[in-house]
Amino acid sequence: MSIGIAEGTIYKAFGLVILSEIPLPELVESEENGEQVDISINIDNNLSHMWNKSEYEPGKFAVEENSVMFQIPNTATFCIKDGKSIIVLPMKGSEAAKIRLYILGTCIGVLLMQRRILPLHGSAVAIDGKAYAFIGESGAGKSTLASAFISKGYRLLSDDVIAIDFKDGSNVPSVMPSYPQQKLWQESLREFGMETKNYHPLFERETKYSIPVKSNFFPNPLPLAGVFELSKSENPSISLCKIEGLVRFRTILNQTFRSSLINRLGLSEWHFKASSKFINKIDIYQLQRPTSRFTADDLVSTILKSIAMEESKC
Repeated sequence: MSIGIAEGTIYKAFGLVILSEIPLPELVESEENGEQVDISINIDNNLSHMWNKSEYEPGKFAVEENSVMFQIPNTATFCIKDGKSIIVLPMKGSEAAKIRLYILGTCIGVLLMQRRILPLHGSAVAIDGKAYAFIGESGAGKSTLASAFISKGYRLLSDDVIAIDFKDGSNVPSVMPSYPQQKLWQESLREFGMETKNYHPLFERETKYSIPVKSNFFPNPLPLAGVFELSKSENPSISLCKIEGLVRFRTILNQTFRSSLINRLGLSEWHFKASSKFINKIDIYQLQRPTSRFTADDLVSTILKSIAMEESKC
């Protein structure tokens, strides 16, 4: 299946207006006419010439002052420029779903950094008018935790890439909603009583599935009130503790999406200042879950209790 080309559709995601000639069915189409476009997504055969000129090492990014390029074998070449455009050159026989996976993941994460919007690797949910982020390494259980919140009536703001922006020069960070979809492992679907036959597997990841959450999606920015770094532990009990001091900076740095590009893009100073704006104003926790059992519902209870305790102090 080759990727289709549309006339050009306008979407809204991550607080941005996106004009894409590549169909992106995961995103929400804009209902407003005449909106100013923030970024464009295009197919361009000239990208082949740019790629051949780049200084590229296999498995790494080619970074210049205003652009980042990378290539996925049997899929496509991608270029993210100036925080304004994503250029794609699909390879023959490539799968549209896999190309979209990289556009909405790595490409968007890099583009957000170029626009000085902090991208964290994780999921975010809306709780009582505020945003709470679950960050951590791949496989930590971030999306599963967010899904557990959704099952209890809370709404999703973002999955995989969390866009944190400071609107109108404010020092209050806001989470910008992404799009109404989650990615869940087969094991999590089973625990939630969801049938895999009802969902589409991600390309080349037969045990991870795309889960639409349109009715459980929160479409507006919310102030970020707390961050929970999720990790796995051999301990049979759930552990929750506050992260204090300089460790907070390291936590945010480690869980920034594609953090290895920060120095190469000359964004170290920006990242430090952006982190400094909010890490001492919100609660950041380390949340460890046991690997021996399914704990998503227990984690929800633990998090809600910690939020209630902090609010009672105010």
